[in-house]
Parts: sequence; structure tokens; C-alpha cells
Amino acid sequence: MLERFFVKPQTVDGIMGCWLGSQIDQYVAALCERGYAVRSIYRRVPILTKFAAFTAARNIDQIEQAEALIEPFIDDWLFTHRADRSADACRRDRNFVGGIVRHFFSQVVSNSDNTSRRTAWPIPFATQVPGFFDYLHEERGLRPTSIHHYRHYLRGFERYLRDVGCEVTTLSLPVVTGFVTTQAQHFGPRSMIGLASTLRVFLRYVHREGLLQRDISKLVEVPQHYRLADIPRSIGWDSVQQMLDQVDRRTVVGRRDYAMLLLMITYGLRAREVAMLTLDDLDWKRDRLHVRERKAEHSTTYPLAPVVGEAIVDYLKNGRPEVASRLLFWRHLAPRSPLTQSAVSAPATRYLHRAGIPVSRPGSHTLRHACVQLLVDSGFPLKTIGDYVGHRAASSTMIYAKVQVDGLREVALGDGEDLQ
Repeated sequence: MLERFFVKPQTVDGIMGCWLGSQIDQYVAALCERGYAVRSIYRRVPILTKFAAFTAARNIDQIEQAEALIEPFIDDWLFTHRADRSADACRRDRNFVGGIVRHFFSQVVSNSDNTSRRTAWPIPFATQVPGFFDYLHEERGLRPTSIHHYRHYLRGFERYLRDVGCEVTTLSLPVVTGFVTTQAQHFGPRSMIGLASTLRVFLRYVHREGLLQRDISKLVEVPQHYRLADIPRSIGWDSVQQMLDQVDRRTVVGRRDYAMLLLMITYGLRAREVAMLTLDDLDWKRDRLHVRERKAEHSTTYPLAPVVGEAIVDYLKNGRPEVASRLLFWRHLAPRSPLTQSAVSAPATRYLHRAGIPVSRPGSHTLRHACVQLLVDSGFPLKTIGDYVGHRAASSTMIYAKVQVDGLREVALGDGEDLQ
């Protein structure tokens, strides 16, 4: 594999001659398979050969032992390449060199992508309350995304208990209240509702398992949030067009982003629903789009709008990488992988900012709200709109009546009730 990138035979011999030569060749093959650019491979191989020389000088000939010398190698590399560089430059170099070597070990030793290792946070309370997350999945039937929120909140709770020196078996209401009060300084109202609800479920489970003598879950107060209290964060149709004008459709990324934005604007799709679309969901013969992975566990079939179909065709012909998977939207840069929910929402946020459109918490839901708001302003019944965008409850659609300007203006200009 090295012969594809290095012309001189002595260069290839020098790489293969080091004690990590075969592993470096294997690593280069893995990078090629995942679509890494040639220049990226050129930058990685010299660092790995220097790492092999660094470990060989310390009499290391086992790859498991060499992994323990990653940090010393980074320090040595920075020392030899420092040349009075700034602190920010040294930090970038440390991350760059360390990332290459750790990614090498993730591919050669564990055969897994380094991105999964980087995001694999430890499970909170794994030793003290080992069965809690299995309980959420098996008994409560929560989705992985919901369980992720539980982990996020409980990770902070575990850290707080460790700081105050408290164990789960000795939990008391003042300790829990202290944690909630501390988090209230950083979280908004909706996040505090999620935090309090998570704590109640967790404390109830701890008591059920006999780890806590008293059930204090009911004493944790959930902040009040009144139904229909919020206003949808939608934008006008002129702002939607202004955002779409920011997309450079001459690039691969621009073609992909433009197709995703049109799907969210035209059909009000959630970011997760866009990420789960496959090639099989596009019925070109009947001009239909099938959305199968909806929040309410049902599917919806839409007429495929010409502008949306043209954007998808443009992406398929001139942007989508050649992969075996049937998923529709993919990363442009290596490693080749399907877009996640957050990766679908990120372009919406980026283009809204680029267009200078003021909106609270810009993202994919901003476009979903804009789609619903357009249907409300066009006079469609709320039940029809709710079915169109996949709302589980009628109350989710009713909130848009609060910003139906024409209807509210008629109420304001009316005679009112006849007072007797």
C-alpha cells in the first residue's frame, strides 16, 4: 500500500524497516478505505515513523507497550519543533500529533474509529447503580437519544457527589437540593425540567433496588412549565429564501446542505428524520418521498416536490460519495460516515447565522417551525398540519395559532362580547 504514495523505493524500505512498518502499512490501507486525502496520509506517515524510532530507542518492541509512550513522544516532538512558537500553536501541534498517534492505535490495535473513542464518556454510577441504564432501555423503553440525556444529567450529579464526598447510599434531600441549586445557575428553564425529571427517575430506581432507605424522589420539585407558554421560533419566508441564498451550490458540501435544507423547509422534517433517509425512500417513478423513522413511530408519504427532487438528484450525481450503504446523506471529509442528527442540524444553524437572521436557538427546528407557520398562515386546519409534519399531539400544533397574525388581528378589531 505504501508504494501508492511514496515513489522512491528507499523511502518505502525505510518505513517498512522500522519495527512498526507493517502496522503503518496496515494503517495507510485503512485510511485509503475510509477516503482520507493523499495529503493527509503524507502528513501522518512521517510522524508515525518518528514515533517508531522514539519507542525503539527506549527498547520497546511490543505495540501494547508503545501506547504508554504517546505522551512522552508528544512532549519530545514539541521540544524539537517548538522554535519559540506561541502557546496556541503548541496546543494545536500537541492535538495534531497526539491525534495522529492515537488514531493509529485505534485502527491497528482496537480496529475502531478514534471518533467513537473520543466521545465514549464513562457511564455515570456504573459501579454504584449498575442496572439503571438497562432499566431505562428494557423496562421504560426509552430511545438511545433519551438515554443520552439521562447520562448527561447524571454525569454532572455523579461529579457533584464526588466533590461533596457523598455516596448514593447516604443521599439526602439537602444534597440533592444543593446540586439542583448549583445547576440552576447554568441551565435554562427547559433544561431544569429535564434535570429534575431525571433525578426523580434515578432516585426512585435507587430506592426500588434497596440502595436508599427512603424514597426522596417525590420531594424533588419539577419547575412549572405551562402548556402553550412558548412562541414558535419560526422565521418568515423571505428570511428562508435569504438563508438559502447563502448556500454555495457549486461545492459538494453546498449541494448536500441545500438538499437537506429544502427537505426541512418543504416538509417540516426533523433533523433525525433527514439523517435516516435512504435511497429506498425516494420513489422516482411515482414522485413520492417516504419518511419511515418518525417520532410517533409511524411513516408518512409526501409528493416529491420538483425543486426538492432536483436538489437531491444534483447531490446524488455530483456530491454523494460512492458507498455501499443506502443511507442518503454522508460526510464529505474522511472518515466516510453517514450524517448524524446533529450534523444535519448544524448547517441550518450555520446558514442562519451567515444570513444574519435573528432567531432564538437557530437550527433545524427553526426551519420546521417556518414550514408549519407557512401552512397556518395559508389557512390549513391545524389537524391537517399536525398530520403533515408528524405531530403526536394536537397541542403541538395549536401553539402556532398564537402567531397567526391575520387571525389575531381580526379578533383585536372585532366588536368583542356584548356587555349587558
